[in-house]
Amino acid sequence: MVDGWRPDGCHLHAHEFADVNMSGVAPAVGLDRETLEMTLEAIRQFAAEHLGRDVLLDLDARDECPEALVRAMCTDMGIHLLFIPEDCDGMGAGTFDVYRVCETLAGLDLGVATAVFATFLGSDPILFGGTEEQRKKWMTKVANEALLMAYAATEPEAGSDLGALRTVAKPVEEDGKVVGYRLSGAKQWISNGGIADLYTVLAKTPGGPSWFVVEKGVEGLSHGKPEDKHGIRASNTASVTLDDVYVDAGELMGHVEGQGLLQAQNVFGHTRLMVAAFGLGAGWSALDRAIPYSTTRIQGGSPLSEKQGYTHKLIVPHVARLEAARAFIEETATLLDAGEGHGGALNTEGAIAKYMATEAGNAAADASIQALGGYGYTREYMVEKVKRDVRITTIYEGTSEIMEMTIARDRWQLHLKTRGEHYHGEAVKLEALHALQPGVGADLAARGLHALAEVLERSRVQRLTRNQHILFRLGELIAWAETAGAMARRAAAAAAGTLHEKADARFTAEGLAILSRVFCREAALRVALEGARWVVGADGLPDAAAGMGGGVPEMERALGLETIWRAQAGLVADMDRAADVLYGRSAD
Repeated sequence: MVDGWRPDGCHLHAHEFADVNMSGVAPAVGLDRETLEMTLEAIRQFAAEHLGRDVLLDLDARDECPEALVRAMCTDMGIHLLFIPEDCDGMGAGTFDVYRVCETLAGLDLGVATAVFATFLGSDPILFGGTEEQRKKWMTKVANEALLMAYAATEPEAGSDLGALRTVAKPVEEDGKVVGYRLSGAKQWISNGGIADLYTVLAKTPGGPSWFVVEKGVEGLSHGKPEDKHGIRASNTASVTLDDVYVDAGELMGHVEGQGLLQAQNVFGHTRLMVAAFGLGAGWSALDRAIPYSTTRIQGGSPLSEKQGYTHKLIVPHVARLEAARAFIEETATLLDAGEGHGGALNTEGAIAKYMATEAGNAAADASIQALGGYGYTREYMVEKVKRDVRITTIYEGTSEIMEMTIARDRWQLHLKTRGEHYHGEAVKLEALHALQPGVGADLAARGLHALAEVLERSRVQRLTRNQHILFRLGELIAWAETAGAMARRAAAAAAGTLHEKADARFTAEGLAILSRVFCREAALRVALEGARWVVGADGLPDAAAGMGGGVPEMERALGLETIWRAQAGLVADMDRAADVLYGRSAD
């Protein structure tokens, strides 16, 4: 599959951003702010009553999905209605709403969140691939009967390669007309595989990969025992087997064979954004345990929270990375709600959001174990469970390596299409933003984007992308550089009082500006240093190996490395300020 990109290859920036992302300007999409906040509070209250620490630890130890509680979240709370359009008796939540809900669920328990998300994911082939009649039939049924769903795409030998299908759908004909299909094959790692009421199944027809709806209980459909997983043990993950399962022709999504991969591709921007929200929520869940702990843990006569060696390594950098990922998530969610994502146009943005948020969440959880020391390594304090849980977010819905490939492949084409000017142009926009809001790190993000453009151009001239590893590393650097831009824009919007009305409000405008400066410095330095490393490492400087000189100094100048080094001035002071914000030691 080839993930798509927007025709102009750009995000909305600076003056364009006002069209869709300023409170009071953006068209109403999904829930109103009050309804969203009530929904989030209802989720927290339900968890407080039914999913306390002891319950979650017990479910984890017994490797058990609380199916009854997951169903109660649908029947009693109607949480599944968020994902269903209003004309199918749902609530019609927007992408921004669903991101906030997914983050909240993941902050409570990522296993339970996965069970809820599986129904949302399972409905996508119907919502985006079905005919109007199919959409109304099945989504109304899911809404009114609170059905749990499963998305049965992955196979034992195919992994993330949906095109390598072995599950087949053989047409059944009567009087020369296809009246049904018989499905045979095996699916692996299916969330809700053992508890779903309804399955969307990807199978190979004569016309190509296609989606079908299969109901629980039909002859030939079975599932294996729950997988014994490293984490998210409160979710049900099981193999699904189809042995000559018959479905009517009317259950072929869209009534046209061969559209399955296109239909799957069309929603990656959306679904990967939700997994990004999972990484964000789980990462914060771990830090929200480490931060209070450090205020009471006394070492050398004072709390850990007052020691730079603790806060500046284990807390502040991870907060900055999570909030930068949030900025990219919120920016992409806004674009999706504005209708920018048709035909998979924002798949790369979804990949960047997922990559940055899940890697940040995983790192934050790991740091939180270290932050709690021996206690962090025990089950009682929960952070080791969060770490085991969040690890899956870097794997399912596309591994981090697939995200790197997706990002690099798309943006590489954009670099070629614009003759190397795209990221220089994005940097100029951030420089203009810096002139308006000089304290939000936009100048630092701009330096990273200029450096990125130079790394990409050197990779082109020296044909370095013939090395797959270089292509993947470029994907990583692109993600960091673009996320820095999003963070600076979010901090600027907060300073101007124009954040999305449903945006997360954990930090004040000043707090966001501080975190933005911390992150953007790191991003710029990472792009320049790592970019130079891999250019040289792939022999992108022909004279370097011969010791002739000249190549490296010239590249350093082109990357603006000295300027980026100088821009690190003030970093420790900003990390001090960030710690003050986190620990309530200032007005922010």
